[in-house]
Amino acid sequence: MLCGLRGLCVPLVVALCVSSACGGGAGSLFRQYEYEEEIYLSLDGSATVYVNSSLAALNALRGTTFDASPDARVDTAAVRAYYTSPVTRVIRVSQSRRNNRRFVHVRLDVDDVTKLGTIPPFAWSTYRFTRAGSLDMYEQQVGAPISAAVPADVGWDGKEIVAFRLHLPSKIVTNNTPAGPRRGNILVWEQPLAERLRGVPLTLDAGMGTQSILYRTLWLFGATFVAVAISFALLLWWILRRGAKEQSNLRV
Repeated sequence: MLCGLRGLCVPLVVALCVSSACGGGAGSLFRQYEYEEEIYLSLDGSATVYVNSSLAALNALRGTTFDASPDARVDTAAVRAYYTSPVTRVIRVSQSRRNNRRFVHVRLDVDDVTKLGTIPPFAWSTYRFTRAGSLDMYEQQVGAPISAAVPADVGWDGKEIVAFRLHLPSKIVTNNTPAGPRRGNILVWEQPLAERLRGVPLTLDAGMGTQSILYRTLWLFGATFVAVAISFALLLWWILRRGAKEQSNLRV
């Protein structure tokens, strides 16, 4: 009957959807991430890195000089050149537009995550990836930005956020995030853009097992398959043995 009242049904559905999206994990859809670094780490120290940033934030935080005006054409070749180095391989550069600002999205591969801090795009951080007993330890110290000059007329309202995300390949044992692991093996550290511009330090700490989740999953799958095969073989042997015994009894 409620949905028969068309004038109320649509606003009610919209309100419920907005309320649902603004709560829990889906709330991040409405957060204003202005700069993000996302690292998919492997146990051998290699990684795939994603950077998503407005050109205005990139200029302010990393000292670049890209044209951040809303109507300017994004020079993706220049962005690619900026992230290309002897320790990184740029896989893809794309662009988007949000809140009247130009954003760039960069994917790159690195053979040794600890060398990221040696190149300008990531020089504000120091990276460590070491073995400590039965754990692999990741630590990233994020320091001050290069320029911290707040550009004029970019539309920032103070709600912008900087995020660092870490995807780990094995069981997380320790971490210093406020909320703990998300969706399994994702750790997230967030900081207001205003704090990042002031150079408020940020430490990313995580300890993980030395065996990958994929390896453990495959091993478990293999062990289960072997157990099922043995059970099937025993059942088949029992059926054949019982059949042979019944035939022997009939002959007698």
